Amino acid sequence: MYLYKTIKKFSSAEEVVNKSRFIGYSKPVKTIEEATEFIEEIKKKHKDATHNVPVYLLGEKMDVQKYSDDGEPSGTAGVPILSMLKNEKITNVVVVVTRYFGGIKLGTGGLVRSYTNIAKKSLENAGIIEVDEFIRIAIEIEYTLHGKLLNYINNEDSVIIENTIYTDKVKMILLISKNEYEKVNNTIIDLTNSDVSFGKKEIINASIRKNEVITNY
Repeated sequence: MYLYKTIKKFSSAEEVVNKSRFIGYSKPVKTIEEATEFIEEIKKKHKDATHNVPVYLLGEKMDVQKYSDDGEPSGTAGVPILSMLKNEKITNVVVVVTRYFGGIKLGTGGLVRSYTNIAKKSLENAGIIEVDEFIRIAIEIEYTLHGKLLNYINNEDSVIIENTIYTDKVKMILLISKNEYEKVNNTIIDLTNSDVSFGKKEIINASIRKNEVITNY
C-alpha cells in the first residue's frame, strides 16, 4: 500500500484532434505558490493560445485544489482533468493543457476526452510513482556481520540501503517501510546477536522503484 501517487519530473505531451492542437504539461509541486508560478509560466509561453486550462491538486489527502475551464464550456476541461487526478490518486501535481483551436468544434464529449487524454499522457511521460512512509535509520555493525546482513536486506522488499560508509566498522543508512519497521528491526537484532548500534530514526516520504530511491516527497 502507498500514501499517494505523484509524478517524478516535469513532462509534456502533444496531439492534434480534428485540427485542434492540444499540449499537456505536468510538473510535481508541493505548494500553491509553485503551482501558480508554473501556470503563469505556461500561460506566458502560450499567450496566443485559445485556451490554457490549469489544474492543481495538493496534499496527501488531496484536499487543496484549483481548476478552471478557461473559457471552454463549463465542466469540459478543468473538471475532467481534476476528476482524473483524483480517480488515479495522483497529487502534489500541477497540470496545464493548452489548446489551439483548429476551426472544428469537438462537442462536449470530445472536449472532455481530449483534455483528459492529453493530461494523462503528460503525467505518464513524467513518470507516475507511488510514495510511502519510510523510516530512515543508520546502523553500525562489525565487518564480520556485513555479508549476513547484506544477504537479508537484498532479499527483503521492505528495506533498502541508501548509503554505506566503511570505516573501522560498517555504517549502513537504511530506508525501512514504516509498516514493517518492527519486524525488520527485530530481524537485524537477531541476525547480529544484538551486536549492532542504531542511530536516530527519521520518518520520510519516499518512492522506491528497482532500487532507485526518490525522496523529498
